Amino acid sequence: MTVTNELDGLKRGSAAGHSAEQADWLAEAAELAGFDPTDDGGEFGGPALGQPVVAVVGRPNVGKSTLVNRVLGRRAAVVEDVPGVTRDRIAYDATWNGRRFTLVDTGGWEPDASGLAAQVSEQARAALDTADAVLFIVDVVTGATDADEAVARVLHRSGLPVILVANKVDDLRFEADAAALWSLGLGEPHPVSALHGRGSGDLLDAVLAALPEAPREVFAETTGPRRVALIGRPNVGKSSLLNKIAGSRRSLVDEVAGTTRDPVDELVTVGGQQWMFIDTAGLRRRVREASGAEYYSSLRTASALEAAEVAIVLLDAGEPLTEQDQRVISMVVDAGRALVLAFNKWDLVDEDRRLTLEREIVHDLGRVAWAPRVNVSARTGRATDRLAPALHTALDSWGTRVPTGRLNTWLGEVVAATPPPPRGGRVPKILFATQAGVRPPRFVVFTTGFLEPTYRRFLERRLREDFGFAGSPISISVRVRERGDRRRPS
Repeated sequence: MTVTNELDGLKRGSAAGHSAEQADWLAEAAELAGFDPTDDGGEFGGPALGQPVVAVVGRPNVGKSTLVNRVLGRRAAVVEDVPGVTRDRIAYDATWNGRRFTLVDTGGWEPDASGLAAQVSEQARAALDTADAVLFIVDVVTGATDADEAVARVLHRSGLPVILVANKVDDLRFEADAAALWSLGLGEPHPVSALHGRGSGDLLDAVLAALPEAPREVFAETTGPRRVALIGRPNVGKSSLLNKIAGSRRSLVDEVAGTTRDPVDELVTVGGQQWMFIDTAGLRRRVREASGAEYYSSLRTASALEAAEVAIVLLDAGEPLTEQDQRVISMVVDAGRALVLAFNKWDLVDEDRRLTLEREIVHDLGRVAWAPRVNVSARTGRATDRLAPALHTALDSWGTRVPTGRLNTWLGEVVAATPPPPRGGRVPKILFATQAGVRPPRFVVFTTGFLEPTYRRFLERRLREDFGFAGSPISISVRVRERGDRRRPS
């Protein structure tokens, strides 16, 4: 039942026989809590499926991510004036002339690379396996290098339509340099300036011409897999866990902290259901204290959390809980997202560490004792099958609504047994309460006086004991007014 339905019932004098004054309070609660009465509780939409895919490839620092941002019309990909910022394959939904397609940004492709750079190049090569067309970016200022020619040979053999992009053609002086790229044997070079947008429209027309029939743009899609953000500080195993669940090397993994830069979306099956997992960059400090690529990665992580419905906060079970771990958890709670705690590297934890960890959890994580906890191992796959039940529990709580009549009956019993403490010699009376929203659950309590924070925490604890809400933050706001006072606050 939505707030609108409850309002109609209250105004007709039905439901629990509440007064018209209480109906006004309910309407005010919905407005104050920011609840949209037209919200039908539909699921968040995931990336569109079944649309053509365009892979953006090229050697490092030729402007691939800048071009991706230009096509998307926003700064979605992390960009910095140094090579090697993008490392994983990152998929984005794009549209042009009312047609939809998926744009896959990749890291720099260096055929003779080694170490981490070789893994980045392999991710770029892997993008061809799912692509319907390729945007091959070449820097006209540098010209075609040996690495460009090596990549061009691979693209020749792929059999895919290749659109050759001569980037950094900022004015007519570089047009001749763009024409020189005919030597790569990939057809006509398309001169563009990803930074300034020059030639991008003609390029996108060429992209649509090379793609199979792209679906029409659809607005207000509300269905799709539930979105799960994997977050935590660096090197706790987020990318390793995603790779284990996905059954492939979807995200780059390296012993060096900070390997992941952009959020990586991957559609995976857990517990017989499809989920959209989002691997994010490790948060090593507050966003305002970061700089360079780390700063933009932190912003992308925050945006990925906002776009998700539930977050799995990954913690290293083998190390003491840190202030940064607690800061990441607070970030999820403040964002109002459902929460699951996953303690990784459990296969390496001995009995002594487990006892110490339990004490740390009680001491440091008592404020999120309501969050489901799963002990996993990204290396061995231990207990990863338990993530799905924990996610379902958290999401069910996140969308739980308590009917107004039942809520007030419960509240009357709680207050009768434990009245609020007096303030200034007077005991405040609790007049009425309603749940003004979900995702997360938000409650508004109307009283005749201020409620102490300790009593609010007591109400939250009793709410959880009697109604559940495991895995979801809840908020309780108080509106102080005298009985019979129906004026809205200024």
